[in-house]
Amino acid sequence: MKTYDIRVHPSSARLKREDQLAWHIAEYAANPGPLDADVVEMIACRIVDNASVALAAINRRPVASARAMALGHPRKGGATLYGISGQRFDAEWAAWANATAVRELDFHDTFLAAEYSHPGDAISPLIAVAQQMGLSGADLARGIAVHYEIHVALVKAISLHKYKKDHAGHLAPATTAGIGAMLNLPAEIIYQAVGQAVHLSFSTRQSRKGEISSWKAYVPGFTGKLAVECIDRAMRGEGSPSPIYEGEDSVLAWMLGGKDDAYKVTLPEPGESPRAILETYTKAHSAEYQAQALIDLCIEMGQQIPDLDQVASILLETSHHTHYVIGTGAQDPQKSDPEASRETLDHSIMYILAVALEDGRWHHVDSYTKERARAAAARGIWQKITTIEDPEWTRRYHEEDPDKRQFGGRIVIRLKDGTEIAGERGVADAHPNGKAPWGWPQYVGKLQTLVGDQLGAEALRVFTEAAHRLPDLSAGQLDLLIPSLPAGAVVPDAPTGLGIFDHGLEG
Repeated sequence: MKTYDIRVHPSSARLKREDQLAWHIAEYAANPGPLDADVVEMIACRIVDNASVALAAINRRPVASARAMALGHPRKGGATLYGISGQRFDAEWAAWANATAVRELDFHDTFLAAEYSHPGDAISPLIAVAQQMGLSGADLARGIAVHYEIHVALVKAISLHKYKKDHAGHLAPATTAGIGAMLNLPAEIIYQAVGQAVHLSFSTRQSRKGEISSWKAYVPGFTGKLAVECIDRAMRGEGSPSPIYEGEDSVLAWMLGGKDDAYKVTLPEPGESPRAILETYTKAHSAEYQAQALIDLCIEMGQQIPDLDQVASILLETSHHTHYVIGTGAQDPQKSDPEASRETLDHSIMYILAVALEDGRWHHVDSYTKERARAAAARGIWQKITTIEDPEWTRRYHEEDPDKRQFGGRIVIRLKDGTEIAGERGVADAHPNGKAPWGWPQYVGKLQTLVGDQLGAEALRVFTEAAHRLPDLSAGQLDLLIPSLPAGAVVPDAPTGLGIFDHGLEG
């Protein structure tokens, strides 16, 4: 591994590309080492995880809208869409639709450090490009592993939310680098594409603040589509703004901390094997990751309270992020509104704790219905929850050692008679350091639970076997990684005529 000092340089310095972060990213993407067996196994797990949540969300409105847009871009020899068989589409539009399906339920993998991320957001765009370009499973695995390596490195080093920027600013260049690695492109082409992706992907965190909309689900589709187009342009010899991170009018100077901003970014050296995917983790519950351990804790603590109507107050002592982003520190009235969107409620730790305590479980659909939210508001436990930042939990959140890093908190429930019931959980049960860490059987179990009945036993077997032998798949077998559902199960499965993209297809 090598650590690079990244800071703003004046234009007069003429910073060499070999000294730029975009070049360091590209150089590694063009020269990764071989994949270790445990890395390949985890890639297979994440492919299964993505399909689970994508198919479970297949007919939700944002997913259906994204798919309807993709249906307007058929392409012989293109990529496939989750749920639909016998049709192929332009890779960038398959990336758009499939990544939206994966992201919709907020139910797949995560990595938290200086910034927040969902690295699995890039898998759909990578598969789409691999399908259209006739690549092998080994090529795809290399691209996915490199994406995770770059993404995790950026998330560890550079906070975007500190400056109210959305984490798409890291997702886009990492996805682009993964596509470049998958295609075996030289560093020069990947460098230009990464520069374009960084330049175009910075946006504000308002997408995750206040009344959170369906755009949260579309972000990885947007960045995936962007990454495909950036690689395409660079392959044709087109360039990018440079230096994209270090320039006096570029990202560090104007999007982040200013001319005195500086970071240390650690990346593998060319030839090193990518292993960062093993530091990431998925969700057993469909909610913001910081809620995962606390949902597990609430399900356990609820069993200790015979009458929840006797709860007087609940205090959550937790990290800075949990308090200020999804807790009462956010000062978002929408987080206490039963009429708020699902996207807002899954970013309200007060709502999540109340429902987990009351129901003794968490469900990706039932826990978010309007009826459930209104019932939670009527009972009133939701309004009795307060969060505070505890510096110790913030320290654990930013612990450099992944074996010691924690994202939970301590809950103190005070009953009306003065009794206190307290408990804490550092990591979710499903986390690699948790009570019941997930491996291949648990990922397959999640697939069976969410969509086993829709897929059917044979289709489920074919898909999971293909994912598990990913490096051995030939070009024509990558379609197996995007499962289809029986005819009539997916709506729409043909152009709707409601938008711009599906007009004129008959001609």
